[in-house]
Amino acid sequence: MSGAYDAIVLGLGGMGSAAAYHLSRRGRRVLGLEAFAPGHANGSSHGRTRIIREAYAEAPAYVPLVQRAYALWRELEAESGQSLLRITGGLTIGPADNSAVTGVVASAEQYGLAYERLTPAETVARFPGFRLTDDLVAIYQPNSGILFPESCVAAHQMLAARHGAELRYAEPARRWAAAGAGVVVETDHGRYQADRLVVTAGPWAPAVLGELALPLTVTRMYNVHFEPARPELFAPDRCPIYGWKVPEGEYYGFPALPEQGVKFGRHDGGEPCTPETARREVTAAEVDALRAVLDRYMPGAAGVVKWTLTCLYTNSADHHFIIDRHPAHPQVVYATGCSGHAFKFTSVIGEILADLALEGATRHRIDFLSAARFR
Repeated sequence: MSGAYDAIVLGLGGMGSAAAYHLSRRGRRVLGLEAFAPGHANGSSHGRTRIIREAYAEAPAYVPLVQRAYALWRELEAESGQSLLRITGGLTIGPADNSAVTGVVASAEQYGLAYERLTPAETVARFPGFRLTDDLVAIYQPNSGILFPESCVAAHQMLAARHGAELRYAEPARRWAAAGAGVVVETDHGRYQADRLVVTAGPWAPAVLGELALPLTVTRMYNVHFEPARPELFAPDRCPIYGWKVPEGEYYGFPALPEQGVKFGRHDGGEPCTPETARREVTAAEVDALRAVLDRYMPGAAGVVKWTLTCLYTNSADHHFIIDRHPAHPQVVYATGCSGHAFKFTSVIGEILADLALEGATRHRIDFLSAARFR
């Protein structure tokens, strides 16, 4: 058995890399274990871009968390010397009585956040790449923008190592167990002992935390990058990030970025899978389905396909995150149930996990994310 650590982090994606950073920055001896090479595309922390938005339709209680996340991303930029967050503004588009629209407005008004309600004509006048049907409205948030996930994860990992964390890649954890007040983690390379365990296993969480019987479902999702046929309409200075709730489903996308084109994907639905059974190829029919939606609402955005990609959502039963301590082993803390909207929060979730692991509590209001709601 190796020498004891203060904390072991299982999984070094968005949440795990942030947790390793916050733990090591506090002077703790940290071991991070990752099953794959750095920057891999097997989980949920890849894809070049992620949306960040402040007024939060899913629940107003997320707003203080995402505000802290914005601040931590800026701190991470300053410490790493890298550009991680770009503000573009953002549109939430749907029927006026849809929960996506009413939820954004409710959270914006509760916290005094800036927003504008735009009619279809006003939306097209300001952002001419969009075409809204008469039954839709748009809510514009000026503080929305884009995170660059691979760079965010790499920055957290780099700085965690700089603060003394030992990060091991291509070394999957085979099992873990409580050992008195601590834990033991086994891999093919050895057994590691620590006072605390932080589990951030993404779509592997249903297996790693199987004894908790959390209501988790993993789904395969996909995106397409299109070279826009009318690039002048979709540059970031004329096209913000956007989310749609329309009769065809729930979708999201990004302006045309250099060398990336327009990235577009569907947020609802998805094919149930495990990380081992997920289909990694995107079919022509799936590409055509996304193209048809873009052609209707953003004509000229869907030109030649540049590339496609898949990622995995780990969905909780109510699509809210689950952040908690193990009920039988309080030295074990975990975050899971990302439900396709957690990456923007990973900077603050890392801080929360470090709080829970070291102090047993956090100043952040996360009661609504406790696993107790399912018991």
